Amino acid sequence: MKLIGSLTSPYVRKARIVLAEKKIEFDLVLDSPWAKDTAVAQHNPLGKVPVLLLDDESHLYDSRVIAEYLDTVSPNNRLIPASGRERITVKRWEALGDGLQDAAVAAVLESRRREGEKSPDWIKRQHGKIAAALTAMEDDLGDQPWCHGGSFSLADIAVGCALGYLELRFPDLDWRGDHPHLAHLYDKLMQRPSFAETVPQD
Repeated sequence: MKLIGSLTSPYVRKARIVLAEKKIEFDLVLDSPWAKDTAVAQHNPLGKVPVLLLDDESHLYDSRVIAEYLDTVSPNNRLIPASGRERITVKRWEALGDGLQDAAVAAVLESRRREGEKSPDWIKRQHGKIAAALTAMEDDLGDQPWCHGGSFSLADIAVGCALGYLELRFPDLDWRGDHPHLAHLYDKLMQRPSFAETVPQD
């Protein structure tokens, strides 16, 4: 099993953490869709990472599909409830975490365009989404030990990866000061080897 992706992508980090928590061995193949010699599109027609290459040479993408697949192939350390309201709640947290990442990535990419091409209004819109997502996460988390129930789940992984990306790309954003429950959760997550060993880096 191989995982194709970069060290900066929060989506790739999510897949790496799931693999680590499930104790599934894999090879990490570093590739960025933005590199001139990238081979990502050969495995994912959307040209995005992560891509999981299975032993039968089939390809899985995106991070949500990969996480769900990995949680089903290994019964240990279940990260997604099997059914019902609990499952939907965890998937809702995942959607919120991924949505925050989507907005953050969009803002970063837009800010890197040449002067005269970038849209300040578009960047402002993405920052508004980030702020709204952080507020919703903080309110929903409250003083609970984990995002859902009394145990670690995919919800925590998705939220943790989103917060880690903010730490990397938005160092001036004081999300910790405004969201102490999220800050406490992220500090607790960073004590897990799966998080500590996948800190995003350029």
